[in-house]
Amino acid sequence: MSTPNLDPDLLRAFVAVANHRSFTRAALMLNRTQSAVSMQIKRLEGRLGVELFNRTKANVDLSPAGEGLLGYARRILALNEEAVGRLAERKVEGVVRLGVMDDYGTCIVPPLLAGFLAGYPRIHVEMETGLTSSMPARLGEVFDLVIAMHPEGRGDGEFLRREQAVWATSASQAVEQQQPLPVALYPQGCLFRKWAIEALDAARRPWRLAFVSHSITAVEAVTAQGLAVTVVKTGTFPPKLRLLSDHDGMPPLPAADICLHRAANVSPAGRLLADHLRSGVSNRRDEMPMKLRPDSVASVA
Repeated sequence: MSTPNLDPDLLRAFVAVANHRSFTRAALMLNRTQSAVSMQIKRLEGRLGVELFNRTKANVDLSPAGEGLLGYARRILALNEEAVGRLAERKVEGVVRLGVMDDYGTCIVPPLLAGFLAGYPRIHVEMETGLTSSMPARLGEVFDLVIAMHPEGRGDGEFLRREQAVWATSASQAVEQQQPLPVALYPQGCLFRKWAIEALDAARRPWRLAFVSHSITAVEAVTAQGLAVTVVKTGTFPPKLRLLSDHDGMPPLPAADICLHRAANVSPAGRLLADHLRSGVSNRRDEMPMKLRPDSVASVA
């Protein structure tokens, strides 16, 4: 005996009648005649071999079989809409201009883009990395989306995650013992540069600016060679560097909020990418060793 097919059109009529408890109101909702909806219900009942409604002059109530079918019908219709929607989304095309911090553009965003573009091959992403303090102001003109860093609790946009700023240095050389302390930082306008200078000055720790670069790769390379200390995020802590804490005489640093900013007139392609990045960045688990986690920073010597 073959299994009867559950036609989505018939299920849609069934759910409409079940929701409204009326063939007349269901017909109005479906933009069909009452007789057409009644015929669809009869066809569905004939295929299943059960009565789905107990009909009286005053009421239309679900039968026990109808109650059992209703949950399945809603799930089938929802999956049908989801499948059709996803196939339609794959046809979305366009160019999305994305601005992001250098470390996120190097470590976190590329794998997310690879997964996104595999599902939406007609969308093209142009990504620019650098200081994000001024990027949100250029949304709509230069960027469609921006992932930017803000002081904790002070960023607008959509909050994605919180990052702790920490000191880092060479894994093999005790640079932190030098006087004055050599520091490798980013250009003016970088929040980490501002925090590092303010923290060192407040702690009355002598320091000198040993290296400046827009490139996080260059800053990390100089730091790894034992030429300076720098400031990084716990979520993107470079494996070739060593964490410094207050036990090393380093002053504490604030935390930063990572936020997603969208242009007011962002395209459908931009909305799809924004939702993908929001989910990927928000749900990302840091892969740094336990000794580098924020709750154990103070215990690291």
